[in-house]
Amino acid sequence: MTHRHDSLNEDTLPLPAEEWVAHDGVPLLKTLARALLVLEDTTGLDAFTLPYPAESQRALDRTVLACLLHGEEPPASLAELIERCRTLPLAEWPLDLPPDAVGPQDMLLDPDSGRPGDLCHEWAERCPDTAARFRDRMIVHTALRLCREYGEEEAYTEFRRLLVRRPLLTVAELSVLGGDLVLEPVYELVTTIYQEVPDSYLRDGHYSTCGRCLTLLTPVRDGSWWCERDRCRRIGPAPVGRRLERAVVGRPVQLERPLRQFVTGPGRAEADLEQGLLTLGLDVRMWPGYDAYDLLVTFPDGHRWAIDVKDWAHPVFLGRSARPVPADPPYDDGFWVVPQHRIAARPGYLAAFARARPARARDLPLLTDRALVSRAAARLRDLKTPPTRPRTAAGPNRTSPDGVPHA
Repeated sequence: MTHRHDSLNEDTLPLPAEEWVAHDGVPLLKTLARALLVLEDTTGLDAFTLPYPAESQRALDRTVLACLLHGEEPPASLAELIERCRTLPLAEWPLDLPPDAVGPQDMLLDPDSGRPGDLCHEWAERCPDTAARFRDRMIVHTALRLCREYGEEEAYTEFRRLLVRRPLLTVAELSVLGGDLVLEPVYELVTTIYQEVPDSYLRDGHYSTCGRCLTLLTPVRDGSWWCERDRCRRIGPAPVGRRLERAVVGRPVQLERPLRQFVTGPGRAEADLEQGLLTLGLDVRMWPGYDAYDLLVTFPDGHRWAIDVKDWAHPVFLGRSARPVPADPPYDDGFWVVPQHRIAARPGYLAAFARARPARARDLPLLTDRALVSRAAARLRDLKTPPTRPRTAAGPNRTSPDGVPHA
């Protein structure tokens, strides 16, 4: 049985940060998420022995205490705790959580593969009580600083495209980038954020990428593949894209996990939205003004939209981060956009986002990517439709036989 407060009404102000973290379930979920990521990176979630890593032992101890306080059977081991994370929705845990903290089907581990999903990473990295500067933000800010120092906005744009479109490189491909004059301001940074791929990704001497999101696929014992992107897993089995033979290309390098999670993943959503708008014939500029926002869209009449794409699993984390779209480069309308698959996966996503927004962002629209493309298409149709001639007042003899006034 979960011990939670009732959901807030639509017009209720979001809980202040200090009240959010006051719920004992919030730091516990954060500790659990971090422990699962540490285990995956160090020993694997199915290959660990006593003594447990400190973060994992802390997560187990705190979960046991929470269960005992609520009169429920605690996990007897770390293995049992991990199994609960894989099979039991968070809404059924004995946790004291604020409104909208978890959805009915939220789980920290993917139920099929047992690997951490997007939500686990967001609880570990995006939970509002953390004061640390996140690795992905540090890298992006460093790239911005370097490109500004060189006065090369194009270098930053290409840096972002690299992270979105090429999360995996062979050593030879990484070396070739060293001769790319556009990327020169950030090349040394690039060499630090791509890391050697571990052998756990190998199957039959090959590394394989997902044909949809381009990230490396993880071999599963039943012979299938596991893709780390929630979106891909919901669509269906991951299609194999690129295959790299270890004996030929050596050990490739991939972007470190925080960048794949919070830059590459959302970047795919940005690229998809870009393509949808380009198909309509619109002018689209990516990451304008050194990434002031994600897309600047210009219509034939000069009207401009500024768009920030937010591919986040948790609507409350997204809502609490909401802020107006930066004013420069200038635009006429600003939007935040979330991929449609996030809405489909989490009932009440938009309402939870709205409840969590701070006062400064009360008027910020959040649309799905599909809704935004539809709105853009409708605006283009309106531009092409000739304006209706104004009607004159109808006198007693200015009606048609059916009684409708003449134009």
